[in-house]
Amino acid sequence: MYKRSLILAALMLSLCFEQAAFAADQAAQTRKLSALLEQIWQYQLSADPIKATRYQNNRYNDKLKDLSPEALKANVQRNQQFLARLKEIDDSELNHQQKINKLMQMRELQNDIDLYHYNAHYMPITSESGFYSSLAFLPASAPFKTEQDYRNYLARLAEFPRYFDQQIAWMKKGIESGRVQPKSVLAGFDNTIKKFITDDVHDSQFFAPFKRLADSSFSSNVQASLYTQGESAINQSVLPAYQRFYDFLVDQYIPNAKQDIAASTWQNGAEFYQNRSNYYTSTTLDVADIHQTGLQEVKRIRSEMQSVLDTLNFDGDINQFIQHLRTSPEFYATSADELLMRASYIAKRIDATLPQLFYTLPRIPYGVAPVPDNIAPKYTTGRYIAPTRNDQPGYYWVNTYALDKRPLYALPALTLHEAVPGHHLQISLASEMQDLPPVRRYTYISAFGEGWGLYSEYLGKEVGIYTTPYEEFGRLSYEMWRACRLVVDTGMHMQVWSRQKAIDYMLENTALSEHNVTTEVDRYISWPAQALSYKIGELTIKRLRKKAEDALGDKFDLRAFHDAVLAYGSVPLSILEQNIDTFIEDNSKYK
Repeated sequence: MYKRSLILAALMLSLCFEQAAFAADQAAQTRKLSALLEQIWQYQLSADPIKATRYQNNRYNDKLKDLSPEALKANVQRNQQFLARLKEIDDSELNHQQKINKLMQMRELQNDIDLYHYNAHYMPITSESGFYSSLAFLPASAPFKTEQDYRNYLARLAEFPRYFDQQIAWMKKGIESGRVQPKSVLAGFDNTIKKFITDDVHDSQFFAPFKRLADSSFSSNVQASLYTQGESAINQSVLPAYQRFYDFLVDQYIPNAKQDIAASTWQNGAEFYQNRSNYYTSTTLDVADIHQTGLQEVKRIRSEMQSVLDTLNFDGDINQFIQHLRTSPEFYATSADELLMRASYIAKRIDATLPQLFYTLPRIPYGVAPVPDNIAPKYTTGRYIAPTRNDQPGYYWVNTYALDKRPLYALPALTLHEAVPGHHLQISLASEMQDLPPVRRYTYISAFGEGWGLYSEYLGKEVGIYTTPYEEFGRLSYEMWRACRLVVDTGMHMQVWSRQKAIDYMLENTALSEHNVTTEVDRYISWPAQALSYKIGELTIKRLRKKAEDALGDKFDLRAFHDAVLAYGSVPLSILEQNIDTFIEDNSKYK
């Protein structure tokens, strides 16, 4: 008996040692992962000073990114090293959150490597934006509280010539290799650049911080000195850099832009397009299957449009009704203020419904503002702009350019998508998750984010935001818009669709104005596959909701489901499915 007790005690002691060893291994792997993620983050901030500024790390506020061949090669090599080290960490010794952390970091590193492999740096512009417009956010994102803040900003402005010259050098490589934007999407693009070239330095948006010096606590001598240095920096560095970029575009880039629009015609173009589709949708869906899904969705939504039309007793078909919506003044604001006020009113109506849909709401507020005039002509209808500092709100941008192309019946859907419960709510909740590493807090996965935005438009129907058949038709038109993207994006890049065929297809099936349609089509041409993410993400969220509803029955809680969708921040759709499966399993225990 004594011998058996000794054996048992030995076995128990051995088990305790094994458990302790396992726990120690888990803790070691967790520490290893956390330390590596932090190392990667700090390296990325040092390599991308604007990114550092955006996330309130001010160590590099005097610098712009080095885009020399040596720097880019070194960066991709470092990313490959980081990726290899992450792969060495054993998933079996990580918890669910840590596995997501690792997967997300590997995904982003691989994307950076892929972009370099496909020479994406040869083409740093799209039809609506690029490096030149991203710089315009510097006066709002950088701090201007101390004299050193201003000196950092002056040093950064002095970097503009070098930075622009490096971008131009890569774009010249693009011309040589045929990796250039299509000529069709660059019409009027030069005017976008021209808006940054002012006759008077004081009118430059980059001079704005120096106009605020009079309100600072600096001595008059310091104020005067900084003001004069600001004038000099704008005059000698900023404006000449933009002028050189403008001249290069007009004299070299646009004349050498490619005639066709398909990404598949670039070197390794078909492979690149599938790669971009995989990244933006966070799936491995074949682009041919995505095209077919789009055709099916277009057919379904058109049927729902017809049902709305039947309630109005309109004397004509869907296309005639769409033309009526495009041309009737009653559906359009007569001033920018009117459009912004309507958007603000709808936003506040939606705010009041949020407790019906969520248990957890963000602390960060948001405002409604117009798209800046210098980018509005080629810019999309609306967009959410996240805050860059903790003393800023988010902003729901509404495009007030060409008011006769901004229908009021589409405004509820736009507001639901860009503000709440769409991007502002989703992005703000993610930014408030303090226990997550930066790669989780700040990475935006398009299929998740844009899928949630489109799903949010649908939620407006459930809480009574659409008050007229016209607004419901506007919602369906917006959903149709995203369904058409699956068809026209894949069609243009992989099935030899012409730009005009894509425009005609969208004009026939959506109530978007012709201006909006052409702007959007040019966006899809110049930004391959990103537009696929919206509908793929939304279809996934709707499928997972039905899965949860069917599994839980009367125990299904919509608010709890929405919290579960957003609980882990922006994640790949495969991870979202795992999370909702866990949500179903956990809630099934209480049936």
